[in-house]
Amino acid sequence: MQLRPRYGTDPVITLDGRPSDILAPVVRQRRRLARTLASFDEQQWAHPSRCAGWSNRDVIVHLDSTNTFWTFSIEAGLRGEPTQFLATFDPVASPAQLVAGSDISTTAEVLDRFTASTEALVSAMEALDADGWNTLAEAPPGHISVSALAHHALWDAWVHERDIMLPLGITPDIEADEVSACLRYAAVLGPAFAITNSTASVGALAVSVENPGCDFVVDIGEHAAVRQGTADAALTLSGDAVQLVEALSIRVPLAQTVPPESRWILSGLAEVFESEPPSS
Repeated sequence: MQLRPRYGTDPVITLDGRPSDILAPVVRQRRRLARTLASFDEQQWAHPSRCAGWSNRDVIVHLDSTNTFWTFSIEAGLRGEPTQFLATFDPVASPAQLVAGSDISTTAEVLDRFTASTEALVSAMEALDADGWNTLAEAPPGHISVSALAHHALWDAWVHERDIMLPLGITPDIEADEVSACLRYAAVLGPAFAITNSTASVGALAVSVENPGCDFVVDIGEHAAVRQGTADAALTLSGDAVQLVEALSIRVPLAQTVPPESRWILSGLAEVFESEPPSS
């Protein structure tokens, strides 16, 4: 399904908290993945990932391309010229086409390019000041703050790290700040896509999880806004934080039943990826 980003000065996603706090989790996760990949043999590179039809090598080719896009998007936003490249982007077909068309011939080159694009992204983020983190730049939901873009970049790579490692019998390190940031973003992204796809209603999603403990609310209306705390919401999600990120990212079934009247809250991401929503 083609994206319908919201462009302009009214971002569909807002996140509370200090914008620059996302820097450390992004840097740690990307560099951890690069270190792990450096130990892979050819069999591990060729092993099927959790992404249908993609090997581990294919996933890293994809993440290298996203690293490059995030860096370019940040730089364009800082120039006051946020891009609009994703207006014709299909999140199912377009990444597959980019991976299939890659000119990278060896796994050593895949690793070298991913490491280089990782460090370029890290450099772009480390150079940001307070205004920079709040600058608008392009991500799949449209023009959002660079901090929100960094949340999207972390969430995407964190899930793909597990797509690679878990089929190999390797459990990636679980860092509390990474999990919390990914969960906050995964919880707001579905409603944001529902808003941009005109399938959203007005409501709220509450999340209260463990391992790590995290309590927040997503208020949904013309925007999807994350705020710390609790609320009497139409839908409350609970349980293990890692498993909930996995469920919201359409990797595992959701461990609780979602009432029919609240399923729209979780349907946005599934609609974009043409998958079944995480509900029972």
